[in-house]
Amino acid sequence: MKKFVMVAFLLLTVVQAGGITLTGTVVSDGQKMIGSRYMGYVKKVYVKLGDKVKREDDLYEMESAEFDIMKTQANLMLEQSQIALEYWRDRLRVINRKKETMKKKQGITGFDWDDLEGQVENVKAMLESTKIMVKHAAEQVKEMAVVFNYLKMKAPADGVVVQKNIKVGDMVMPGMLTIMIVDTENLEIDVSLSEGIIGKVHEGQRLTVEIPSLKYKTIGTVHAIIPDANPMTHKIKMRVTFDKGDLNIFPGMYAKVTIPDQK
Repeated sequence: MKKFVMVAFLLLTVVQAGGITLTGTVVSDGQKMIGSRYMGYVKKVYVKLGDKVKREDDLYEMESAEFDIMKTQANLMLEQSQIALEYWRDRLRVINRKKETMKKKQGITGFDWDDLEGQVENVKAMLESTKIMVKHAAEQVKEMAVVFNYLKMKAPADGVVVQKNIKVGDMVMPGMLTIMIVDTENLEIDVSLSEGIIGKVHEGQRLTVEIPSLKYKTIGTVHAIIPDANPMTHKIKMRVTFDKGDLNIFPGMYAKVTIPDQK
């Protein structure tokens, strides 16, 4: 008898006259995991657990001394290559003017026309080479600008900080999870279905949703029916969307959904 009661408790499925009631968990449709792309020390942390943040709000900032040097070097390389480019352009203009002048003064003795043509070709080659240097330097400057965007991490969306794994002075490694933000406005209920119930639900179906701890009831809609990642469980996942109104409903809360009787 005790074993039977335990199994019934684990299944958490109650067949009522008004339909089949299943238990589930409130989950967020938007969960953002913030990680670092570069190694460095945390300089400032602007948020704490439970803080509500808006998109583009500052989350934390990393030390930038090393990156400042890299940025200065990239800017200097771009500036020098641009100066060199302008020099070779001026040099080409001077030689071309000389070439035009020599054309007008044909018959001048002692003038080596082939030497002048060779100078033009050499300057053109240097000009093209310098253009490539400028392009490469400009790409490095853009890359450093992207790096600096990742030194001061910003919130990618509105939400609540539910996990914070860093504090000032911590060393951050590439790929390390630093902060997790959860959207508390767009919530869904995650429900596991057994094979015997799958035929009673379909996408778009309206169900009764209940949050027992708040004594809140509303009507939800089946958003998706998803196969479980583990085929050995013989379970199907169902996601139900609902309107939480102005209540403080958060991910992780216990919920119930009722599938109406099929008549």
